[in-house]
Amino acid sequence: MDDERDTAAQNGKGNTSSKGGNILVSSAILAVVCGAASFAMVYFLAPSEASESAACPAPGAMAAGPAPLASADTSYVELEDMLIAVGDGADNRYVKLRAVVMTPTASAADVEGAAPMLTDAFLTYLRAIDISDFEAESFYPDLKEQLSRRAELVLGAERARGVLITEFMLR
Repeated sequence: MDDERDTAAQNGKGNTSSKGGNILVSSAILAVVCGAASFAMVYFLAPSEASESAACPAPGAMAAGPAPLASADTSYVELEDMLIAVGDGADNRYVKLRAVVMTPTASAADVEGAAPMLTDAFLTYLRAIDISDFEAESFYPDLKEQLSRRAELVLGAERARGVLITEFMLR
């Protein structure tokens, strides 16, 4: 009986040391695989050419960029105030909007002649907007973009350089 217990105890200890050895080997293999995967990620995903770094321009040189919107040949055609009722029922609210269309000086008379069409296009868009949209802060850049797009549709891209919102009131 004692021999069986000694044999079982030795087998148990032998299994523990072999399990410990297996964990050590498994950890070493896992470390090698992780290292190889990290190397492969850096090697294959890194740009093959030398990447350009942002260099400071020379002291006298100006960086090239987009043409300024406020140039000498830009005219500003002011549209009439627009008053739009929004909401339903006793909770009626309104939006007051004043807009200016930027245009080349040579096209200013054409834009003034198309002012009723611009006002109609703007009012049609503004009446379709829900009151909750007007109350969201992120709406205002979209509003300006949509008005500019409608000005381009009415006037053409060569005549409409953008729309400025000079007054906006929600009551």
